[in-house]
Amino acid sequence: MASAAATSTATAALQNDLVTVQSRSLRRNSVNPVNISFPGGLRLPKLTIKFINKSRRGGGCAGVKMADSAAERYAFALAEVASSNGTLDATAADVEKLDKLFSDKPVFDFFVSPIVSLEQKRELIDDITSSGSLQLYVCNFLNILVERKRIEFIKEIVKEFEIAYNKLTETEMAIVTSVVQLEKQHLAQIAKQVQRLTRARNVRIKTAIDETLVAGFTIRYGNAQSKLIDMSVKKQLEEIAAQLEIGDIPVPV
Repeated sequence: MASAAATSTATAALQNDLVTVQSRSLRRNSVNPVNISFPGGLRLPKLTIKFINKSRRGGGCAGVKMADSAAERYAFALAEVASSNGTLDATAADVEKLDKLFSDKPVFDFFVSPIVSLEQKRELIDDITSSGSLQLYVCNFLNILVERKRIEFIKEIVKEFEIAYNKLTETEMAIVTSVVQLEKQHLAQIAKQVQRLTRARNVRIKTAIDETLVAGFTIRYGNAQSKLIDMSVKKQLEEIAAQLEIGDIPVPV
């Protein structure tokens, strides 16, 4: 296991790279675009690569530990740089954009593919940079992940950045799941209740849609969203069903 000093040195080096790496000069190619959009109007090139699922790492748990360690280190470096230059909130918004972007499987497959050249991946990052959708150093961060073959950890890095952001800003994250999108005033009320329960300095709300809830909503918060407040009709129906399954009630004769 690496020492704390070694880890600190590696993180400092990464932070330095993040600040000094310059975006590549913009390049264009003749690839026809498809309807994969990104905030700001970016259109990504057509991805027609076919992939064969193969495990690149053995040892199962060891691979997971390596991913977690790398993700935490990169996320912490990005959060520290953002905090030091006063753009932590803006960077958090950018990281949410990256989360949505890489949730698109063709985009993720393009960046992790071993048969797509480094130059092609850089060109796509240049397109993201030129769109102005992300801060320059966040685009540089993507370049670093691509060059160091760490882009496959992007989803883990997003999660670790969220943890780092919450710690730096004393923020409690709450995930509100409902059948339809709740109004802003309702979300604000939920945020106040979570703040009262947790005594957090700030509360961030993330929303999700789940039609199986029938009506109402659920709130998850706490460490790894381990605490649940279930105000859904689905839960009420399940409780009624459980009561009906207790057994036959004897009828007096």
